Amino acid sequence: MDKNKNYKKELFNIAEHWFLSQNWKPFPFQKKTWQAYLEGKNGLLNAPTGSGKTYALWIGIVLKYIQENPDYKTKNPKGVKAVWITPLKALSLEIQQATQRFCDEIELPFTVGIRTGDTPQKERAAQKRKMPDLLITTPESLHLLLSSKNYDKTFSTLNAVVVDEWHELLGSKRGVQIELALSRLKTVCSPLQIWGISATIGNLEQARGVLLGPNSVALKNSILLRANLKKKIKVRSILPDTMEKFPWRGHLGLHLLEKTIPIIEKSKTTLLFTNTRAQCELWFQAILAKHPEFAGEIAMHHGSIGKETRLWVEGAIRNESLKAVVCTSSLDLGVDFAPVETIIQIGGPKGVARFMQRAGRSKHRPGEESVIYFLPTHAIELIEASALKNAVKTAQVEDRIPYLLSFDVLIQYLTTLAVSNGFFPDEIFKEVKTTFCFQGMTEEEWNWVLRFITVGSESLENYDEYKKVMVNEEGKFLVESRRTAMRHRLSIGTIVSDAVLSVKYLKGGYIGTIEEWFISKLKPGDVFTFAGRNLELFSIKNMKVLVKKSKQKSSKVPSWMGGRMSFSSQMSELLRKELYNYHTETISSELKALGPVFERQTKESIVPTDKEFLIETFKTREGHHAIFYPFEGRFVHEAMGSLLAYRISLLQPITFSIAFNDYGFELLSDQKIDIQNVLDNDLFTPRFMHADLEKSLNATEMARRKFRDIAVVGGLVFQGFPDKLLKSKHLQSSSQLLFNVFRDYEPENLLYLQSYRETFEHSLEEGRLIQALERIEIQQIVWRECEKPTPFSFPIITDRLREKLSSEKLADRIRKMKLQLEK
Repeated sequence: MDKNKNYKKELFNIAEHWFLSQNWKPFPFQKKTWQAYLEGKNGLLNAPTGSGKTYALWIGIVLKYIQENPDYKTKNPKGVKAVWITPLKALSLEIQQATQRFCDEIELPFTVGIRTGDTPQKERAAQKRKMPDLLITTPESLHLLLSSKNYDKTFSTLNAVVVDEWHELLGSKRGVQIELALSRLKTVCSPLQIWGISATIGNLEQARGVLLGPNSVALKNSILLRANLKKKIKVRSILPDTMEKFPWRGHLGLHLLEKTIPIIEKSKTTLLFTNTRAQCELWFQAILAKHPEFAGEIAMHHGSIGKETRLWVEGAIRNESLKAVVCTSSLDLGVDFAPVETIIQIGGPKGVARFMQRAGRSKHRPGEESVIYFLPTHAIELIEASALKNAVKTAQVEDRIPYLLSFDVLIQYLTTLAVSNGFFPDEIFKEVKTTFCFQGMTEEEWNWVLRFITVGSESLENYDEYKKVMVNEEGKFLVESRRTAMRHRLSIGTIVSDAVLSVKYLKGGYIGTIEEWFISKLKPGDVFTFAGRNLELFSIKNMKVLVKKSKQKSSKVPSWMGGRMSFSSQMSELLRKELYNYHTETISSELKALGPVFERQTKESIVPTDKEFLIETFKTREGHHAIFYPFEGRFVHEAMGSLLAYRISLLQPITFSIAFNDYGFELLSDQKIDIQNVLDNDLFTPRFMHADLEKSLNATEMARRKFRDIAVVGGLVFQGFPDKLLKSKHLQSSSQLLFNVFRDYEPENLLYLQSYRETFEHSLEEGRLIQALERIEIQQIVWRECEKPTPFSFPIITDRLREKLSSEKLADRIRKMKLQLEK
């Protein structure tokens, strides 16, 4: 026993001496992770960004290897020993450098390789001949490896899997991909140690269960380790000199641009986080237009900019050669030990976890205080700032909800196995049932899926193109067609986006990618802003957008389909709590700054308490407005607005247009709305909600859109070859045709039913809608008939106008409206 203890001490000494050589000291959580790993445990490590979590796991894996291979300096058996899964390709280089450095400096002859969508073909071929000791990859690339012949031999030497940023993957279909891949690897590579690394989320215990498999042996022999590093985060709000009484978000915070300049100037490096790529482009342009002296010192980073530019920006952040970077969530996840001094969050981040993740990038070193500035895009966002301050103090963060019964991902996975070595259904069924996602799957559903991949579904069995998988005499499921195998490998993945086109200069030179739906609205000669430049559209050829530089000042800014974000449920709760604090004596500096807005709101209406639900009505030249304030986020408001409009229309023949933001929603009609009738008939009841919602929202149309993604993931629709992607309208029409066939002839089709389930669970957040309606039922409803719009209603009204007017006309119109309201 003592001998074993001494040997472990010697192993720890290797790591501690290395830390000492870097002038670092290992944290207790790092030592606990090494210990747990050496004891053969699986686990989930909860640690904040920039705390050294990479070394916590990688050193544990290396020490275990040294323990089992004492002559490690001279002998190194071939084969991959560990796989490190990361959600972002951008993080793989950082992990490679950190892990390779440790191996080199302790004289362990390990190679560290990367395999992602960006890995050149030549390097992939070399990896096939000789796998690196540590392979850093993404969920999609791991499944691509599982689609290779003899993948079981490739992974036969594997004994460790680390899933990085598990909180990011958990609430997505990429998380389901990982669950399925691990269910296979557990069988192929026994024994296998599995670890996840996660930033703080509300449901850490569940996150561990999803990763390791509920009721699994791996879960029983596991540990949940918390770093317990209380990272000090200071939140500072950027307040305007004069508070506008009628706030609107049209200027995207640009009215406070000058307030950011001193912050940028006094910091070595500043990251300015925006919520959308369009906002990122606008801020970058605006800073350079007003402060040309920053040219060469400021850059931009978002997911549509070319890879080379992104890598250059990331490198420049590390070596401090840039003063500021305007970015989106593309820089959310941590690049270890990058010396970023200051973070500015422009506009509400919509979630506590996202805000804390971004705050953690400031002074991105263990033990140092992070400073994050909150810049509101309109005055009412200061309530969010105040709520976030409290959330940071109490470290409250959201749950991530894992997916259940994602049959599209399962169909893709089974086809992957059939493309490689083939599979026997009984063996794979047992493995799949051990995952969280498919623990509730019935044998009947499993048999439907098998039938689907072999003959297509009931209504498609006469079409050969859906018969992808054959069954041989032994009962093994295989893909024999090379064409089917190639098309399947090109389609592996669960991220379905609109068709993207490459943007290139006429004279050559790649700039980035842009979504087809935006560029299709432009004609040659139109000028648009992209990657910080004004570009003139010349032509669109073969999925390439050819452009030339333009000196024209005004331009269109592309918006991307991913730009719509909504409050998390926890953010909504915190916001309501903060708003209700207005009626107490202990109000924050942000709420004090909002004094003029609240005074004006109280003059026209009320600021609700926790016992009240506010409805405002007034008439303008546009018609009769009814505004409702649940403070639940735009997705819930979209559903609730449609539900209420439908229920009112059953009482009186009336049509509405609906507008909504994160604070409330508006029903606008050319007739007066009888609110008393709404209250008397209990229209906020959660009873019969599902059936009413189906009719009110045209849930069929939403499910049809959702089905497009499911059809692509499940292999019903082929997106095209890399240089010849299908246009999104063709994808949409192909999937719509299938949707209609299933609706009319096969309503029990599991993919068709899944489209409705995902619409209600994820797009409409049905669970949250029920909770919101239940809360409103027990609140006192306060209806105020106002003479004119109130400060709370103003952002909702102006958001609706934005859809109709150009930004110049909108600013003009709003100026006139504010003058009238302030009389």
